[in-house]
Order: sequence, then C-alpha cells, then structure tokens
Amino acid sequence: MRLYIAEKPSLGRAIAAALPGPMQQGTGWIRCGTGAEASTVSWCIGHLLEPAEPGHYDPRWKHWSLADLPMLPERWDLVPKTSVKKQLQILGSLIRKATLIVHAGDPDREGQLLVDEVIRHFSASCPVQRVLINDLTPKAVAQALHRPRDNAEFQRLSDSALARQRADWLYGLNLTRYYTLMYRQQGADGVYSVGRVQTPVLGLVVQRDENIAAFTPRAYYPVIAQVWEVEHGSPEQCFSARWQADERYRQYLDEEDRLTDPAIARLISNEVSGRPGKVTEARFRDRREAPPLPLSLSALQIEAGRLFRMGAKQVLDTAQSLYEKHQLITYPRSDCRYLPDEHFQQREAVIAAIGRVSSPLAAACEHVNPELKSAAWNSARVDAHHGIIPTARTRPSGPLNDAESKVYNLISRFYLMQFCTAAIHREGRLTVAIGEHQFRASETAIAEPGWKTLELRQRDQRKDTARAPLPRLQIDAPVLCESAQVQERTTKPPQHFTDATLLAAMTNIARFVSDAELRKTLRDTDGLGTEATRANIIELLFKRDYLYRDARYIRATEKGHSLINALPDSIRQPDITAIWEATLESICQGSGDPHAFIHDIQRQVSGFITVPQAPPTRQPETGLPPAVHCPKCRAPMRKRDGKFGEFFACTRFPDCNGTRPVDTGLPQDGTSQKPIPCPHCFSPLVRRKGKKGWFWGCSAYPGCRHTADDNNGQPVLAARKP
Repeated sequence: MRLYIAEKPSLGRAIAAALPGPMQQGTGWIRCGTGAEASTVSWCIGHLLEPAEPGHYDPRWKHWSLADLPMLPERWDLVPKTSVKKQLQILGSLIRKATLIVHAGDPDREGQLLVDEVIRHFSASCPVQRVLINDLTPKAVAQALHRPRDNAEFQRLSDSALARQRADWLYGLNLTRYYTLMYRQQGADGVYSVGRVQTPVLGLVVQRDENIAAFTPRAYYPVIAQVWEVEHGSPEQCFSARWQADERYRQYLDEEDRLTDPAIARLISNEVSGRPGKVTEARFRDRREAPPLPLSLSALQIEAGRLFRMGAKQVLDTAQSLYEKHQLITYPRSDCRYLPDEHFQQREAVIAAIGRVSSPLAAACEHVNPELKSAAWNSARVDAHHGIIPTARTRPSGPLNDAESKVYNLISRFYLMQFCTAAIHREGRLTVAIGEHQFRASETAIAEPGWKTLELRQRDQRKDTARAPLPRLQIDAPVLCESAQVQERTTKPPQHFTDATLLAAMTNIARFVSDAELRKTLRDTDGLGTEATRANIIELLFKRDYLYRDARYIRATEKGHSLINALPDSIRQPDITAIWEATLESICQGSGDPHAFIHDIQRQVSGFITVPQAPPTRQPETGLPPAVHCPKCRAPMRKRDGKFGEFFACTRFPDCNGTRPVDTGLPQDGTSQKPIPCPHCFSPLVRRKGKKGWFWGCSAYPGCRHTADDNNGQPVLAARKP
C-alpha cells in the first residue's frame, strides 16, 4: 500500500482529489483507487508528538526549584499529544501496512520534521519519498505528486528543525523557571517567560520605548538659499539649495551634521545673501528601477501592515485561508521571493485568473505584457518553496471577505508588476559655492512610471506638491544667491513600533547590532525567527502580558520592561539569537553540526543560571501538577474540576485559557476498545459522563453535535436527544 502523509487535513484532501478514484473515506484517512494501484492518504494535525516534559526525564524536575537547574537531558524523547492521540494511532496502523510512504509535509523545515518524527516514532522500514506541494490547485498537486524525491535528501532540513526544537526546550524551560523563581523570591506573581526569539523581540520594543521616553527635543537651524543662474536665468527662476555642513563649524553640529546654533546660522545667511557664486557639481541622469520581486511572507506582512494596518498574525491567517480554503495563492509561509523558470509557462493563465477574481485589476491584466520576463524567474534562487503568487484558479470557494480581497489584490499586483516595463526616475543634483560655503539642491521625479502604475500608496489621494525642475547648468556656471533664510526645526523622537515596522526589524535584525563583524554575518541570515513563526512570536508576547497596543503602535508593559532590564545583554539583545538562526541554516545546508549546536546551547544555558549559595528551602505545595506545562504559554498548570471531570488549566487563566486533559493511563472514554467513528462526520466518538449517566459524543464538538446512548461501554447507533 502506498501511504501519503500530509501535514494537515486540507492538504490530505487536495492530494486525494488529485489521485485516481474511486474515493473511500474513513476516520482519519481517505483511500483512492482499487487493487494494486490503490493509495491511502492520511494526515497529521500539526505536531502529533511533542517534546517530553522535564519530569519525564527526572522526578526532581517535576517541581520548580532553583537547586535543580539547569535541566540538561541526556536523551531526548517525544510523547504523543493527548489532543490528537487518536490520529496518531490511525497513522501508526497505516504505517505498519505501508509498502511505500510519501512524505507530504509543508515544504519547510518544520513541515519536514512534523512528518519525519511520526515516521520515526513507528520505526517505519519501507522506503520513504518526499513531494513538495506549494500550490493546492488540482493541476499543481498532480504535477507535484509526479515528481517524488528520496526523503533522505531532506534529512538536513529535519535535523535543523529538531535542533531548533531542542534548543527551544533547553533555553525556554530553564530560563523561564530560573527568572520566574528569582522574581518569586522578590514577591512577584506570575510566570516570567524567556525564549530564544521572543525575548530579543521584546528587547527591541523595550529599547525603543526607553529611547522615546528619554528623548529630549533639540532645535536645529537649516540655512536655505534662493539661487538663480546669472547668464540665462532670472530671479523668477530661483531654485532652493541647502547649506552643507562644514568641518570648520563642527562644534556647532550635532551627530547628523545639523546646525544647532541660531547665531551661526544667521551669520552664514548674512555672508551669502546677495553674493555671487558658481556651480561646482552638476549631475543629471535617468535611473531605471526594475519591478520588485514577488512577495515572501515577511514582505507580504510588512506591506499589508503598512498599507492596511493589518496585524502580522491576521495577514498570515488571511493568506493561509486564500491558500487552503480558496486555493487562490501558492504556499504562503515562504521565505523566498523568486520563481522557478517553468512557472513562466503558466503566466497567461495566472494573469487571466487575476482578472476574473479581482475586478479592480481587470484593466491592468489587459495592459501588462506577458512577453516581458523579469528577474523573478530564477530556479537557481529557489529552494523548497518559491515566492507567493496567485494560482490559475478563476474563482474563490465562496465570497472573499475584506481582508482576503486586500491580501489577494496585493499579491496579484506584485505578480503583474513582473510584466511591466521598468520605472524611469529623472534625478538631478547641483552643488554651488557661494563665498566659502557650499549649498546643494536635488530633484527626483518619475519620467515613466512603468510598473509603478500598479503600486499602492498610503496617500494616493494627496497629490505631491509640484516642484519646478532644476535648471540644467554646467560646472562653473555663474549663479547669484538672491537671499538666504534661516529655518527653525525641532528633532523628533523615533516612533513606537507597529506590526509592519517590528516585522521589518525582525527581518533586518543586522541594523540593530553594534558589532561590525557580527552585523556583516547577520546580513546573510533570515533575522529573528522564520517566515512562519514571526507573527506567532509577536502574538505570543501579547498573550504573555509583555506587549500591549496603543492605537496602531506596539508598546511594552511594565512586566516587559522589568524582565528585559533584569536580563543580561546576551539574552535580551538579538546578536546571539540571530547567530543561532544562522547556525540552523548551516545545518540545513550540511555545513553545521546539530550535536555541536545543542552542546553549545547547553553550555550557554548553564552559564546564564546562577543558583544562590544558601541551601534551597522546600517549595511549598502549590497544587501544580508534576511535569505539566501549558501547551500555549508553557506556564505551570493546575488540576481543576469541570463539567466532564478533572482537567488541567493554565495558572495564568483568564489571561491564558490553555487546558490539557488528565492522563489516567487509560483511554479517555473509560474503555479499552478502538476508536468508533461518528456516523455523521467520521471523527472518533468519545464516552462521557453527564447528569443522566454515560453517553457518547462526537470528538469534533461543537463542529459536530452528534450524540449516542451508552450500553455497557458501547455506543447505541440511535441518536440521543439533546
């Protein structure tokens, strides 16, 4: 049996639709075809396995104690996630029957690990192939299924993701326990979470907040001269030129070479007013600007945040809906902005589809030139996935909401730009010497808009103030300074981060690093986090009470400021974390060693933890269950009684509503039988105890509300009345 394992049900259904029929659906699987050619499609639901809790490795680690830090496991184990244990069992039974497994996880390192760990968990011995699916349209899926590769080619990708997972465990659990316990000794409540990516991101916001709070406005005084050409011009044809900083006045200049002394500014103005001069520099050119490349996820989030003020998570969720539900765009969690060369053959179908889906772009689709080929098509620059572009699908699966329309329109515009001519910028610069002073004037204008006709601007309704072009003067041409004015300006503080600017900072993290050599190294990396995780990292900081929104701005809470100011520079600054990302990428490429990486992380974590010399006192009983952490925020959990019995709840409730079922070591329904599918939706039925006794309910509740009576541990097919 050929078994396809997808990352999620939507991808599994798309694969099944591309395989020969007939189709038979079961609980957690779809069988396609008959006889020897039959294939079975199943799927994960995110990660079916999760890293074991600390108490799994050492009973002492069940409780939070400074004396037991750092926690450094000698081996690494994964355990089934309780919420999706049924699907893991279904996959296990299918893997044991398979003669060939086709790995169909998402085309990134996390998608590679997600399926690989399930295959390893069941010790599969049959061959394993890999297919890379970037586009969920039936034709694209069918093409991908016909191009399988050996899964062993992607082992390094899996190793990188596994190293990331273990580094997160070592760094996050150890430092979160350490700083939380240190704060508790000072009487503080709550959990002070520390993470290898989230903490430097929080550090960026805290540093920006502090810079703004400490900012002191300062006045500066630019000198603007009105200059005209003597030989052919007239006073009515003046152009404005700005005084250029002179080292003779260094003591009156700030760090950005702005003049800060009004008396000196007036002195310069008096010295040049009415004085003759000459042109010392004349530069004029037409500059071509090629269209921007198609969008990656970060570029999409930055553009949508800038134009539509959409949050990073909202953009990701919207793009995921366009990909999975509507099949209108290609794989959205991409860090690449290039396209494979063979995609150029699909351009006319994609352009036609854009015109059908987005009526505002219908006219643009008629005017672009499909024969033009931009630099975007370059297979050498494409790895596991390519830039985000529209698909050839001509209609969505239902009406698009406002956010979906905006994001689809934005992605489509960047695709259509690839078939437009370059924009031509007319640029000029004149430098004139008047007495002992230099003044400079510049101009820039768009001579031919080209692809810029498709560019969205925040202020399209506000026309730029018309400015007369600079006169085309030659060097040594005589000029006259008719007058010079001193203007008074005030320095402005930097702005608080927005979703767009914080994402841009995470992507271009090198500019926040002071060390020149490290900054050079970081320019070649992906920055803080990955394309797929940055939005979730920002949202996580909100959930953990480290950030809050002030209108469209993102600011740090008092808790966030407190934690960052208590941390050493190596934890709160982006340098070391970005280096880790570079190391993980080197593991993907085969030049890095994952074992050496984990050993280095263990050494760093041990160095961060300083346990007090006084003998630790026994921690009071808090009711915290041993070895149980919240699946959402990693905080300790507490056992509570609920409508359907005991369960674990996050101690940060109501700020976090994470829950876990109590694992009794027995099946959750109190029986030892195999899962029984719901007759309505084929999800497993679950045995529950209500006010009137035992009954069976669909595990997909509230999506499916089917119930059945219980007869000695067996569901009765007749539906139970609500």
